[in-house]
Amino acid sequence: MAEFSLCMIVKNEEDVLSRCLESVKDIVDEIIIVDTGSTDETVNIARKYTKKVYDFKWVDDFAKARNYSFSKATKEFIIWLDADDVILKDDALLLIEQKKALSSKVDVVMMKYNVAFDQEGNPSLTYYRERILARRKKFKWESPIHEAITPTGNIIYSDVAITHRKEREADSDRNLNIFKGMIAKGQKFDARQRFYYARELYYNGKFNEAIVEFNNFLDFEEGWIENNISACLDLSNCYAKLNKQKQALQALFRSFQFDAPRSEVCCAIGYCFLNLNEFEKSIYWYKLATVNNYNESKMGFESPDCHDFIPYIQLCVCYDKLGNLNKSKEYHQKAKSVKPTHQSVLLNDKYFENMAIDINLI
Repeated sequence: MAEFSLCMIVKNEEDVLSRCLESVKDIVDEIIIVDTGSTDETVNIARKYTKKVYDFKWVDDFAKARNYSFSKATKEFIIWLDADDVILKDDALLLIEQKKALSSKVDVVMMKYNVAFDQEGNPSLTYYRERILARRKKFKWESPIHEAITPTGNIIYSDVAITHRKEREADSDRNLNIFKGMIAKGQKFDARQRFYYARELYYNGKFNEAIVEFNNFLDFEEGWIENNISACLDLSNCYAKLNKQKQALQALFRSFQFDAPRSEVCCAIGYCFLNLNEFEKSIYWYKLATVNNYNESKMGFESPDCHDFIPYIQLCVCYDKLGNLNKSKEYHQKAKSVKPTHQSVLLNDKYFENMAIDINLI
């Protein structure tokens, strides 16, 4: 059986750290916690689970902190988590089985990361991350912010998921300030850093600045295909926030130069046309979203609802606006079959019930 070192970096995580470690303590063979300056009970909580708790002076560089945590590992494979991650029971059982079968020839295990959820707790945004790494390969984290390891060698994909359960919002300025610190030091951004800098501007409501940076990133033409597509989606949202609907559409269509239309993009285009009251066009794109399952890379950011529930609920609206009650009801029933207790479905139930009463009164 393979042996795992869990490596984590933490700061002021007293509200979630126990939850995380409880979910993984019976799976890993070693727990390494690197604290970057906690002022709460984080360190004391960590010491209940491991003696290997280390201090690391924070220098606005996540990669350096993570590399330090990796340097303390002694087992065959390294698995990393954030403090607000958790391994749910079913996934824990699957991970134990994978651990038993994991070949020493494997270099990287890519695992699902569920980071957003609908009102019923089902994943609404999922992507793969480099989660388990062979220690012998001496992988290094790169980039001070939005750090990552470039997967190389013998890479396998796992359906085991890590669940991100954020309990509080992070400092909204933290990431942006790190980027601005890099700029002040004269550091040049690579393509990936350009993308995430633009995204931090967007997240912080600096839409005009974000538009400039997203366009610079896309013009750079060296970005990863999935970041290019995400940049088009985010760029469109920036334009929409500024009530520039034409530019918002153009940004979405720009994504087609990087790959075939994704369902997420089709839904976004459908929404733009819906807002413009161009319902026939909106219907075309929402229907395309329901039949479009293209994403062969396994590396993209996937929103499962964009394949069925979102287009169904919006097609219900579009056909209602066009006065086609039968088609509207048809797509309402399709949406209901996916999420029968969703608030939008329940509201539409009431809408159609009231409509039937009004018709009977005529």
